[in-house]
Amino acid sequence: MEYTSVILENAVNELAKLPGIGQRTALRFALHLLKQNEDNTLRLAKSLVELVTEIKHCKVCNNLSDSEICSICANNDRQKDVICVVENIREVMAIESTNQYRGLYHVLGGVISPIEGVGVGDIAIEQLIKRVEQENVKEIILALPTTMEGDTTSFYINKLLENHKIKITAIARGIAIGDKIEYADEQTLARSILNRRDFSDIYK
Repeated sequence: MEYTSVILENAVNELAKLPGIGQRTALRFALHLLKQNEDNTLRLAKSLVELVTEIKHCKVCNNLSDSEICSICANNDRQKDVICVVENIREVMAIESTNQYRGLYHVLGGVISPIEGVGVGDIAIEQLIKRVEQENVKEIILALPTTMEGDTTSFYINKLLENHKIKITAIARGIAIGDKIEYADEQTLARSILNRRDFSDIYK
């Protein structure tokens, strides 16, 4: 593709680095932005800069936040002794949209996957164990993907916590095998949370 402007070409090349965006779509986006009111485009640019320079990880649960402690962990109306373990922030958003869960979260930031080079030390499992040891946790809900990597991570966490006097459950398998939690519809996800089972019972 030939460009008459190096500035336009650079913008297109950067946009094309986004997931699922090819060169033609990136060009369409860039030309659309040029047609917009300058203030609108500058607000977009400002929000992207803030995204990478000001956003934080919650010191408690590892969720993305504007402050040191996220709004969920800081909410005194949440059930503080129940922690739902998820892979990433998208799954927090998916579960929150069901309005069926009032506990806290712990965001691992991934799942164990030797093929992709993700080991135990690359995700926030150690921080989870510390929370269990330091906080008055009564239940851990494992809400990880129903994939081999997700199951491996769940088994590992269950093994680490088996000597702690807490209840370990997993969401019901209303989620199809191999599915990501974030892609489940709200009704299915809500039922999976409400009908969670003891982790040890699922894999007997």
